[in-house]
Amino acid sequence: MRLVEIPFQTVDWANVPVTTHAGERGAATWRTVEVGNVRARMVEYTPDYLADHWCERGHVLHVLDGELSTELRDGRTFVLRAGQSYIVADGDGAHRSSTARGARLFIVD
Repeated sequence: MRLVEIPFQTVDWANVPVTTHAGERGAATWRTVEVGNVRARMVEYTPDYLADHWCERGHVLHVLDGELSTELRDGRTFVLRAGQSYIVADGDGAHRSSTARGARLFIVD
Protein backbone atom coordinates (compact mmCIF):
# COMPACT_ATOMS: atom_id res chain seq x y z
CA MET A 1 0.00 0.00 0.00
CA ARG A 2 1.33 3.39 -0.96
CA LEU A 3 -0.19 6.49 0.56
CA VAL A 4 0.24 9.13 -2.14
CA GLU A 5 -1.51 12.40 -2.99
CA ILE A 6 -3.70 12.29 0.09
CA PRO A 7 -4.12 15.68 1.77
CA PHE A 8 -4.20 15.85 5.57
CA GLN A 9 -7.71 15.39 6.87
CA THR A 10 -9.56 14.29 9.97
CA VAL A 11 -12.45 11.83 10.11
CA ASP A 12 -15.41 12.01 12.47
CA TRP A 13 -16.58 8.42 12.15
CA ALA A 14 -19.97 9.24 13.72
CA ASN A 15 -20.77 11.33 10.63
CA VAL A 16 -19.73 8.72 8.04
CA PRO A 17 -22.76 6.93 6.53
CA VAL A 18 -23.27 3.27 7.42
CA THR A 19 -23.67 0.53 4.83
CA THR A 20 -24.77 -3.01 5.70
CA HIS A 21 -23.24 -6.12 4.12
CA ALA A 22 -24.86 -9.51 4.67
CA GLY A 23 -22.59 -12.39 5.53
CA GLU A 24 -23.22 -16.08 5.09
CA ARG A 25 -24.49 -15.62 8.66
CA GLY A 26 -25.04 -12.29 10.37
CA ALA A 27 -24.10 -8.91 8.95
CA ALA A 28 -21.31 -6.36 8.83
CA THR A 29 -21.79 -2.61 9.02
CA TRP A 30 -19.16 -0.40 7.44
CA ARG A 31 -18.33 3.27 7.77
CA THR A 32 -16.01 3.86 4.81
CA VAL A 33 -13.74 6.73 3.79
CA GLU A 34 -11.96 6.42 0.44
CA VAL A 35 -9.21 8.81 -0.58
CA GLY A 36 -7.14 8.10 -3.69
CA ASN A 37 -6.19 4.43 -3.63
CA VAL A 38 -6.78 4.00 0.11
CA ARG A 39 -9.91 2.81 1.89
CA ALA A 40 -10.26 3.18 5.67
CA ARG A 41 -13.18 1.54 7.45
CA MET A 42 -14.76 1.15 10.84
CA VAL A 43 -16.46 -2.26 10.65
CA GLU A 44 -18.78 -3.97 13.10
CA TYR A 45 -19.73 -7.64 12.86
CA THR A 46 -22.87 -8.95 14.53
CA PRO A 47 -22.60 -11.97 16.83
CA ASP A 48 -22.45 -15.25 14.85
CA TYR A 49 -21.09 -13.46 11.75
CA LEU A 50 -19.43 -15.49 8.97
CA ALA A 51 -18.18 -13.79 5.80
CA ASP A 52 -19.80 -14.93 2.57
CA HIS A 53 -16.55 -14.87 0.56
CA TRP A 54 -12.79 -15.45 0.63
CA CYS A 55 -11.01 -12.11 0.50
CA GLU A 56 -7.82 -11.71 -1.55
CA ARG A 57 -7.33 -8.00 -0.80
CA GLY A 58 -4.49 -6.85 1.44
CA HIS A 59 -5.38 -5.19 4.74
CA VAL A 60 -4.07 -3.76 7.93
CA LEU A 61 -6.75 -4.79 10.42
CA HIS A 62 -6.98 -3.85 14.10
CA VAL A 63 -9.55 -5.28 16.55
CA LEU A 64 -11.02 -2.49 18.69
CA ASP A 65 -13.59 -4.59 20.58
CA GLY A 66 -14.72 -8.20 20.66
CA GLU A 67 -13.03 -11.23 19.17
CA LEU A 68 -12.35 -12.06 15.52
CA SER A 69 -11.50 -15.42 13.96
CA THR A 70 -9.70 -15.27 10.64
CA GLU A 71 -9.54 -18.45 8.61
CA LEU A 72 -7.04 -18.76 5.77
CA ARG A 73 -7.95 -20.83 2.75
CA ASP A 74 -5.01 -23.15 3.57
CA GLY A 75 -6.79 -24.15 6.80
CA ARG A 76 -4.93 -22.05 9.36
CA THR A 77 -7.07 -20.07 11.81
CA PHE A 78 -6.09 -17.06 13.93
CA VAL A 79 -8.08 -15.57 16.79
CA LEU A 80 -7.58 -11.87 17.52
CA ARG A 81 -8.91 -9.99 20.51
CA ALA A 82 -9.17 -6.28 21.27
CA GLY A 83 -5.77 -4.65 20.83
CA GLN A 84 -4.47 -7.20 18.30
CA SER A 85 -3.95 -6.77 14.55
CA TYR A 86 -3.03 -8.60 11.38
CA ILE A 87 -1.37 -7.48 8.19
CA VAL A 88 -1.70 -9.29 4.84
CA ALA A 89 -0.68 -8.32 1.30
CA ASP A 90 -2.89 -8.42 -1.79
CA GLY A 91 -3.16 -12.01 -3.03
CA ASP A 92 -1.20 -13.48 -0.11
CA GLY A 93 -3.41 -15.56 2.13
CA ALA A 94 -7.04 -15.64 1.02
CA HIS A 95 -8.98 -15.21 4.22
CA ARG A 96 -12.46 -14.88 5.68
CA SER A 97 -13.67 -13.60 9.00
CA SER A 98 -16.09 -14.84 11.59
CA THR A 99 -17.03 -14.01 15.15
CA ALA A 100 -19.15 -15.72 17.76
CA ARG A 101 -19.59 -12.67 20.02
CA GLY A 102 -19.30 -9.78 17.58
CA ALA A 103 -16.37 -7.49 16.86
CA ARG A 104 -15.52 -3.88 16.02
CA LEU A 105 -12.56 -3.31 13.70
CA PHE A 106 -10.51 -0.59 12.05
CA ILE A 107 -9.29 -1.64 8.59
CA VAL A 108 -7.07 0.11 6.06
CA ASP A 109 -6.67 -1.26 2.55
